[in-house]
Amino acid sequence: MSATAEAIYSRHRLSVEDYHRMGEAGILGDDDRVELIAGEIIDMSPIGTHHASAVKRICNRVKLQVGERAIVSTQDPVHVDRFNEPEPDIALLRPQDDFYSDAHPIPADVLLIVEVAETSLRYDRDVKVPLYASAGIPEVWLVDIAGQVLWIYREPGQGAYRSCERAPNLSNLAPLLMPDASVDLRGLF
Repeated sequence: MSATAEAIYSRHRLSVEDYHRMGEAGILGDDDRVELIAGEIIDMSPIGTHHASAVKRICNRVKLQVGERAIVSTQDPVHVDRFNEPEPDIALLRPQDDFYSDAHPIPADVLLIVEVAETSLRYDRDVKVPLYASAGIPEVWLVDIAGQVLWIYREPGQGAYRSCERAPNLSNLAPLLMPDASVDLRGLF
């Protein structure tokens, strides 16, 4: 391939800083449902009613169990690295008095990520879950609405989770790092 052809096909990856400047300049608006993955702006699927209901149910149940011991963040950014700032459906975060007003949480702040997939299962499973594993996020719950299953990913390492299992019982789920915060998610599907 010639140098000219290589230049035509090269991509410019956006940094998180570039991404934020686009928002500040009004190129990306508050209503744009996008996230930065691998330096690319990715459109997120519209939120369907089943998706929204699942997110609300999980948030409410988790918040009841964790109280003030963690912050339950809904569809907010997590600053993973220079080129990645996903917006998970739910992130259970270490408490911080300022509620992360100075900066978005980073992987070390995350106790649990929950992704709810109504139409985005392949993307969540094949792109976002490995991203979270690469960042060392200890646990991800992937809710597959169509398949009516909740997958639990644990033991991150080398871009993958070594443990992936179907939740055997939705009536008694607890985050790995908060084993006393058991939630009852019966009725999720």
